[in-house]
Amino acid sequence: MGLLDVILGRSKPVRPDLDRLFALPSAALTLQAGAGFRPTGLGSVCFATVEGGAFDGLRQEVGELLAAGLREDTEDSGPQVEFSQDGYGYTWLLSRHPAEDTAGLVNDLHAVNTLLQEGGFGPQLLCSLMGFRDAGQRPLALVYLYKRGTFYPFAPVPGGEGASGGPGRRDNGLELQVRALLGDDLRIEPDLARWFPVWGAPGL
Repeated sequence: MGLLDVILGRSKPVRPDLDRLFALPSAALTLQAGAGFRPTGLGSVCFATVEGGAFDGLRQEVGELLAAGLREDTEDSGPQVEFSQDGYGYTWLLSRHPAEDTAGLVNDLHAVNTLLQEGGFGPQLLCSLMGFRDAGQRPLALVYLYKRGTFYPFAPVPGGEGASGGPGRRDNGLELQVRALLGDDLRIEPDLARWFPVWGAPGL
């Protein structure tokens, strides 16, 4: 970084620390003990789709890698890795694991982020999330912002989401409760304006 960058307050982008994802299993235990939310076994990665053979090939490689690993870990013959596109044109990769296998799910999320990053598609990565439910089937997600290296909770009110991904209603009280609960487990995003709603996200 040069002197002009220092004077103008500019800084080089910090390489995201994907290993922070490995704190999710511990956070899941804290969340279950403190708020009654249990993992669903569902998690997803969101990234902006880029046209081109290289990106298509990398996406296929990611899908095949995760699908092969999941076939070894489960006897379920159903689809365990799914790609979808939302109304805004973003691509989502959904991974399914047994609810108790939070470590396996986190390994998948880390692998997808790493492959895309090492393939030169880091700028296209947006976020990853892990889904939870409580005894009343209220949904909750812990969302990891790739470019910030931080987490935040997202708690949509059931039935409050719009058909096209918004507008919707979210349980702000629950989100703040989760923030306080997980402050020692995860690096929580301090800017509440960056707690973006992910209405209808796969895995939520």
